[in-house]
Amino acid sequence: MALQPEEIARRAESEQNRLSQLAREYLEKRGVTVVEIAAIVYDLQKPYIPELTLEACIESVYRVLDKREVQNAIFTGVTLDRLAECGLLEEPLQTFVFSDDGLYGIDEVLALSIVNIYGSIGFTNFGYLDKVKPGAIGLANGGAPDCPWTASKNDASERTVRPTKEGRPSRDKKQVNTFLDDIISAIAAAAAARIAHQSRDGKLSC
Repeated sequence: MALQPEEIARRAESEQNRLSQLAREYLEKRGVTVVEIAAIVYDLQKPYIPELTLEACIESVYRVLDKREVQNAIFTGVTLDRLAECGLLEEPLQTFVFSDDGLYGIDEVLALSIVNIYGSIGFTNFGYLDKVKPGAIGLANGGAPDCPWTASKNDASERTVRPTKEGRPSRDKKQVNTFLDDIISAIAAAAAARIAHQSRDGKLSC
């Protein structure tokens, strides 16, 4: 029996809500909350929209996180960060991601898939945030590693996954956020662009 359009829409909405929640959980597990990203948006747009509230910024961040391309960027970037901090990527990618190599650049490319969902103003916002790194963006490189497994010291082609004695890497290993800081910047830039468009069109509810 074919599904009715209403049932198809309901299932699609349910799946979208599930992925949006999962994307937020990915960020929270790396120490980043929606409110922290919204605070960056607020500081970015307040000079241009005096009546802007933090609540409106939080709502805008949520709407950005509802976008499938944003969710996919979060899942991909955070997973690569976690694999790198556990030593589970092949070389030379392992070194590039673990050290946040300045010539790697794919972290910015992934983030740009988020930035462009609200037009060119998002690119301007992203460039500024990527340079200044305010709030949660600048703090993204702190924290302990977050993985229950680490790579063996075998050759990369023979790598196996094994748990450490405590089930996680030693605390002297850094948390890798090569992709995360750019993803945070991109989400904030897109949310700020969304607010700017709403304000121009008289649709912003502060």
